[in-house]
Amino acid sequence: MKTRVLVSGGAGFIGSHTADLLLKKGYSVRILDNLSPKTHNGKWPEYLDKRIEKIKGDVWNKNDWKKALDGISYVIHLAAWMDLMPEFSKFTSINITGTANLYEVIVSQQLPVKKIVVASSQFVYGQGKWKCSKDGIVYPKDRPESDLEKGIWDPKCPKCKGKIASLPNTEDHNDPPNAYAISKYTQELMAINFGRLHDIPSTALRYSIVHGARQSFKNVYSGALRIFTLQLASGENPTIFEDGAQIRDYVSVLDVASANVLAMESSKADYEVFNVGSGKGYSVSDLAKQISNQLGIKPEIKPNSSYRAGDIRHAFSDIKKLKSLGWKPEYSEKENIAQFIKWFKSQDMNATILKKTQLKMSKLGVLKSTKNTAQP
Repeated sequence: MKTRVLVSGGAGFIGSHTADLLLKKGYSVRILDNLSPKTHNGKWPEYLDKRIEKIKGDVWNKNDWKKALDGISYVIHLAAWMDLMPEFSKFTSINITGTANLYEVIVSQQLPVKKIVVASSQFVYGQGKWKCSKDGIVYPKDRPESDLEKGIWDPKCPKCKGKIASLPNTEDHNDPPNAYAISKYTQELMAINFGRLHDIPSTALRYSIVHGARQSFKNVYSGALRIFTLQLASGENPTIFEDGAQIRDYVSVLDVASANVLAMESSKADYEVFNVGSGKGYSVSDLAKQISNQLGIKPEIKPNSSYRAGDIRHAFSDIKKLKSLGWKPEYSEKENIAQFIKWFKSQDMNATILKKTQLKMSKLGVLKSTKNTAQP
C-alpha cells in the first residue's frame, strides 16, 4: 500500500503542484480544501489529477481534520487565509486555529503521523535585516506614515536615524508586522514547539513570493505578477506602488513544491525553519518590464505615488540553509513568467476584478497616496 500524504489547501496554487509532485514520486495523495469562493468558486479545479482523493472541509473544523487525517502518514499544511484586508479574525481562526486543530487532533487521537510541513512566509521578517555604516546590522521597524506620505520609502537606522542598506533575510530573525505575518509566525511556533513536545517531527518553510501557473486572480496579496499581467493584457499601464525600486524575491511554484517534499522526506529538516526563495531579487519595476516584454507590449512603466499601508520595503531571503539539504531553485523568473502567461491566456479573465479590489483597499485605508505632489 502506498504511503498516504495529506495536503491541506491542496486544490490551490501551491497545493496542487505539490500534490502533482507527490504523485510523481509514488505517494498516494489526499487533499483537504474548502473551495473558497475567493479562489475556487466552490468547485474543484479541472487541473487536479484524477488520482487525488478530495475532501471538502475547513481547517478550523476539527471533525474535518479527523476525517482527512484517517490513514495519513505525512501532512503538508498549506491552507491559509492570505490578504491585505484588515480581517484580523480570519487570520486567527483559519491560520492559527486551523494549525492548532491539526496538532490537537493528531495528539488527542494518537494518530501515527510521521511528519508535518507547515507553510510560512518571508513576510514574518517585517522590514528585515539591514546594515548601517555606523551601527552595523540593524532591524528597523515599520516605516513611519509621515515618511511614506512624503515619498520617503527606505527605512532609517533605528539607532542613528541614518541611511541603511538592505541585506538578505536569514532564519534567525523575525518581526511580523501585520495580521497575516503574525498568523504565519504563530503557525511556525506551534509547529516547532508542539512537534517537539509531542514527538511529531515538524518543519516550517518561509516562502518568498511564489510564481507560476494556477494562481488565483481574486487574491491581491503579493500578486504583482497577476496584477501586472491582467492590467497589461487589458491595455492598461501597470500599477506600481512607491517608487518601483522595492526588491522582491520571486520563486517558482515548482521549486516550492520540491522544497515541500524535501522537507517532508528529510529528517535533517525536523524542527527547523527554512527560507524558500530564488536566491535573486528583482525590483517591482523590473518585474513589470519582464512581463511586458513577454507579452510583446510597450506600456508606460512608472510609479503612481501610491503605497500599501504596512507594506515592506524590500523582501529578499537567504536560501543557504535549505540548499545545504540538497535543494536548489531550478527555474528562472523568465521561465516563471512564461509559465504564468501561458496559463493566463487559457483563462477567462477581466480587469474589473482588480479594479473592484483596489477600490475596496482604498476605502479601508490599505491603499494610500503620497501627499507630496512632487513625487513621480
